[in-house]
Amino acid sequence: VQLQAFGGGLVQAGGFLTLSCSASGRTFSNYIIGWFRQAPGKEREFVAGITWIGDRSNYADSVKGRFTISGDNAENTVYLQMNSLKPEDTAVYYCAAGTSRLNKLWVVKGSYDYWGQGTQVTVSS
Repeated sequence: VQLQAFGGGLVQAGGFLTLSCSASGRTFSNYIIGWFRQAPGKEREFVAGITWIGDRSNYADSVKGRFTISGDNAENTVYLQMNSLKPEDTAVYYCAAGTSRLNKLWVVKGSYDYWGQGTQVTVSS
């Protein structure tokens, strides 16, 4: 199983970026895909999650209304559209795959079996 996250970069506050998570190596129909982020000196935190079939999604309060998670099953890719970016969104962003069906567990790093490498997002003020 391989997850590849890409699309990070440097953007000014108020700008936007779209991250992509490409998944391969197995069938993900029973999986959820989550996006996490980790800022320097901080714990890795949940950002957003979506079921592979796209029937449910969940967001951290800090990104609600600004970030949108979506998937393209045909491309085996999950996207994180990030709008109205703030300096505090600066972090390394990771995508992960897990099988928990309970939304409340999506925020738990241990609920995920596979992780991709991170992609750096830097928001300048």
